[in-house]
Amino acid sequence: MPHWTLRGYHVFLAAVLTGAGVFGLGSGAAAHPHVWATVRSEIVFGPDNKITGIRHAWTFDEFYSAMAIQGLDADGDGVYSKEELAPLAQVNVESLKEFAYFTFVRVTGKDKFLPLKPPVDYSIEYDDPVITLYFTLPLETPLDPGAKGVSVEVYDPSFFVAFGFAKERAVKIAGQAAGCTAKLDVPDPESAEAAKALSESFFSQLGPNSDYGSQFAQAVMVTCGAQ
Repeated sequence: MPHWTLRGYHVFLAAVLTGAGVFGLGSGAAAHPHVWATVRSEIVFGPDNKITGIRHAWTFDEFYSAMAIQGLDADGDGVYSKEELAPLAQVNVESLKEFAYFTFVRVTGKDKFLPLKPPVDYSIEYDDPVITLYFTLPLETPLDPGAKGVSVEVYDPSFFVAFGFAKERAVKIAGQAAGCTAKLDVPDPESAEAAKALSESFFSQLGPNSDYGSQFAQAVMVTCGAQ
């Protein structure tokens, strides 16, 4: 059985939305977003107060989690071990490359996103009824945020996946980061709620380079030293 990825799920829903009732999909599947992910992130620092990477923990909604783990209980004991979930973790982090890992890092005031290396230290854990994907994204070049700061945004440009930081312990700093802080900047919640009322046809008309989801992005602002 193929392992479900976010892209695979996207393709699947696009094919069956017109017959949602037949497939048992609820009315919530008829409009964006289709997947919800609760985000917890660590800003990883190395020597000299430089950010070396972003460590993510994304907990997905119950429906997507149930789809993702189908057929993965190899020994039939009702428990999904890390070993059984390892192939799912691998195929998911590999598929995220197409979406720039839904993670966008840039120096404050700059338009260009900083390049990221492929994920490392990835795994999936199942805590009935949801799965959490863990992985670390190393920066291609370690960066000192300084007083100007660096922003880390987690979002899906197509808004197929709605990423939202957890209400508690959403962001923390790991490593050597003297004088550094990480603060979560939350966008207007009413805008995101309004977007949920838009029809599937609206999103299907967006071009491949659309960045619609960026307006709902929650940004982590990281600064070091006096501002």
